[in-house]
Amino acid sequence: MANASGSPEESSNINSNYPSCLIASTRRSDVQPPTYIAAAEVASEIFRPDVLETIERTLDTLDGELRELSLKIHDHPEVKFEERYAHDTLSSFMDSHGFKTTTHYLMETAWRAEYIRGTDGRVLGINSEMDALPGIGHACGHNLIAICGVGIALAVKAAMEKHDISGKIVLLGTPAEEGGGGKITLIEKGAYKDMHICLMSHPGPGPKNSVGIGSCLASQAIEVEYHGHSAHAAAAPWEGQNALDAAFLAYSSVSVLRQQIKPSHRVHGVIEGKDWAPNIIPDYAKMRWVARAPSGSELDALVKRLLACIDAAAIATSCKKTVTISRAYLDLRQNAALAAQFANTLNKRYDTLITSAEGAIGGSTDFGNVTYELPAIHPSFAIPTQPNGGNHTALFTDAARAPEAHKATMTITKGLALTGFRALDDDAFYESVRKAFEGSNRPNQ
Repeated sequence: MANASGSPEESSNINSNYPSCLIASTRRSDVQPPTYIAAAEVASEIFRPDVLETIERTLDTLDGELRELSLKIHDHPEVKFEERYAHDTLSSFMDSHGFKTTTHYLMETAWRAEYIRGTDGRVLGINSEMDALPGIGHACGHNLIAICGVGIALAVKAAMEKHDISGKIVLLGTPAEEGGGGKITLIEKGAYKDMHICLMSHPGPGPKNSVGIGSCLASQAIEVEYHGHSAHAAAAPWEGQNALDAAFLAYSSVSVLRQQIKPSHRVHGVIEGKDWAPNIIPDYAKMRWVARAPSGSELDALVKRLLACIDAAAIATSCKKTVTISRAYLDLRQNAALAAQFANTLNKRYDTLITSAEGAIGGSTDFGNVTYELPAIHPSFAIPTQPNGGNHTALFTDAARAPEAHKATMTITKGLALTGFRALDDDAFYESVRKAFEGSNRPNQ
């Protein structure tokens, strides 16, 4: 998308309030850079330039097909758990390119594509997200995430064949990232158990040709239904128990609570109802909340305070309540060794700005749970956007189908493909990846 001046190359909306997992934010000069950024800045060589040449040639050849695939997904947006067109289109594409594909893999709209070469070797895992947002389509760019995963798999396959490397590629089509926790379900059902590492990426706003390797907040969704008793609002309001009052009281309590929570914490919600009329005391109201915090332990504490507001509102209005709490999305834990390899390739080969924000702010992803199961990275990459047109806006939907967005996706795909190949090919490198994973903390849940 072009900005007001009409120049797509200058149309970056740089906003420090965007989450570090979705924006390549400018790094402060007084903050020590993470080890993977420092490594990229001092490294002098790219791993296996001959392999990178194979990866680049493969993806350049497939560029038109991948662009067409991206637009198909973009132009057929499907919300969580309903990604049937994407499921069929992506799994068929992988099947036609020499992968063994399992449709409806452990979930109705999940799929798995495998390629095996040789009889031993490690397993490279990759994720392709597919779901869109209600009403505004692919406003988080999952069409780009989908083709990035496909491109990584096809490029690594070509490199394994060209350079005679044994191993296995597993590409998962993962449903329902937008609030459905599809990857959590796949984890619970064993979809990631055979993988040694896992890779994916995510688009966002930011400076041109930049990549962010930061964290995201842990999050949890809470749904509450208030049940009261209807009555005539004028003739006998004292006979009613106002469920809408309960919802508004809870909303007001949470609004007051925000003054006492940490700046890195987030609580946001909406109120829903049915058959409301001003002359009837509402007997039903529904609220949907999301709480976010930098870690599992902080999230637990925040959710307890949110539930106290919900409970108090029910007591005050004599309403009954039903509360449903989702499984938590954990914070995103980037593997330092994988990130260093990826950052070095992007920095040295493609002159990409590698950045990382301090701490975890903003958005959340169920890939965070994957990063607690095995070594993984989830870099963000910038695509051109209109001002105030970041993720989860209609303007970002437009940006996600622009040619410039596709070009940025292909660059990130090449860097991730070489990272994945190295994990298959280089024993010493994989050992550093494994040690980095084992040395990081387990979640406090």
